[in-house]
Amino acid sequence: MTKKSYFLRGIRDGMPIAIGYFAVAFALGIKATAAGLTALQSALLSLLNLTSAGEAAGITLLGAGTTYIELAFTQLVINARYLLMSCALSQKIAPKESILHRLLVGYGVTDEIFGVSAAQETPLSPYYSYGAIAVAAPGWTLGTLLGAVMGNILPTRAVAALGVALFAMFLAIILPPARKSRVIAGLVAISMAASAGLTFICQHFSLTWFTEGFRIITLTVVISLGAALLFPLKETEEVQDDCN
Repeated sequence: MTKKSYFLRGIRDGMPIAIGYFAVAFALGIKATAAGLTALQSALLSLLNLTSAGEAAGITLLGAGTTYIELAFTQLVINARYLLMSCALSQKIAPKESILHRLLVGYGVTDEIFGVSAAQETPLSPYYSYGAIAVAAPGWTLGTLLGAVMGNILPTRAVAALGVALFAMFLAIILPPARKSRVIAGLVAISMAASAGLTFICQHFSLTWFTEGFRIITLTVVISLGAALLFPLKETEEVQDDCN
């Protein structure tokens, strides 16, 4: 496939992500203006930081007048999972690709873009990621901007309902590979159950220090390590040749 073909495929796969991002970011824009940010500041925040949980937490802290040190540490904890995702994707990108390509791909590593990128064949073309980012990032930014400008016009229930699109998109990412592999299906079920159980424990025992970011990192490392040990994936000669 050509670079253009990879880019167009990325755009195609990124369109549902952009729609879901727009819906979620709309609510985020409302929250940003309530915390004292202008519409322009809110849009720049989303353009430069593609992270829903990180931005929501950052906006809350900014509204509370927190220090920069506390803000930076909070972002490090919440967004540390992207380090794991970036490491995983770096193994799919051909070794010949430059550091610039890797940095640009790293800018757009989000939960959803990681999901569609990880499902691609190896080696992963950076242009596929560029295509997904080219529609997802503007969708996230535009949603935040419009939410900041006119979000208060819509009813609260309507804004909340828009967020359902993102969950539907997650299902669309995980169901196809889960249907093809019993191992993946089992891991998805275990991940969901473990996440729900851990969240309940943290809320029941008021473990406020064990944030959502820490929970995601912990479950990702433990479940991935267990799957790698119990169900190792052997590299074929064809995949190895493609990476060379």
